[in-house]
Formats: sequence, C-alpha cells, structure tokens
Amino acid sequence: MGKAAHDDMLDGGLLVLKNNVTKMVACTSEPTTYAEATDLVGATPAGYALADATLAATDMLITDKIDVTKVGRKLTVAEMADEAVDATGTAAHVALVDVLNEKLLYVTTCTQQELTLGNTVTFPSWTISIGNPA
Repeated sequence: MGKAAHDDMLDGGLLVLKNNVTKMVACTSEPTTYAEATDLVGATPAGYALADATLAATDMLITDKIDVTKVGRKLTVAEMADEAVDATGTAAHVALVDVLNEKLLYVTTCTQQELTLGNTVTFPSWTISIGNPA
C-alpha cells in the first residue's frame, strides 16, 4: 500500500507559521522558550536575542517543494535587510515567534555570524520544508 498526503495536510503546519509568526529573531543559543528567544543578551533575565525583524504573512510564501528526491510543500521566509542589531554576540540560531500570544513557534540553526550592537544585519531568505510521506 502506498503513502500519500494532500497539500492541505502538508500546508497545515506551514500555515500556523504563516498566519501567526510576527517576528524573526537572531539568537546566540537555541531558545526553548519565548522569553529566551525575545529577551536580549545581557538583559535581566538574560535571553539569547541579538537582533530581530518584524514579519507579516506577506513575508512568507507557501509553494511546492520539488527536488531530485522528494515532493512536498515549503514555506519561504523573505529576506529582511538592514535590521538593527540590539546586542553584541554570535548569532547561531533563528527563532520565529508569535509576539501576540508569546509563543516560540520554530527554531533553526544559521550560519554563525558576529553581530555588534549598533550595526545592522540582513536575514537572508530561507525555507522550511515538509516532504510527502516516504
């Protein structure tokens, strides 16, 4: 018996992000709570946040994900350029948060980069993929 998943099912998790994420945050470490993701490095209590960008649903696009091995769906987060750096440290993770409901919705690693208070940072475009069942 084969396996299959309708795009509506695959889109479900991606739609939670598209419809609820309002901020993308560069973090020094992997946050496990909303507070860790959004409180600045050096603040009391200290969090992991170095810089952030405000996101709207229009900054995220759900499309087909097709590569040589899989078919599925993906959410592409738009590039956010020239965002203010709010604390100094090494960015190692990116968190997507729902500010209204104070929820940490998604965390991933990123290419490590030194950020310095007062400078700017560009969050490049990136994707989150959900593949069809194998």
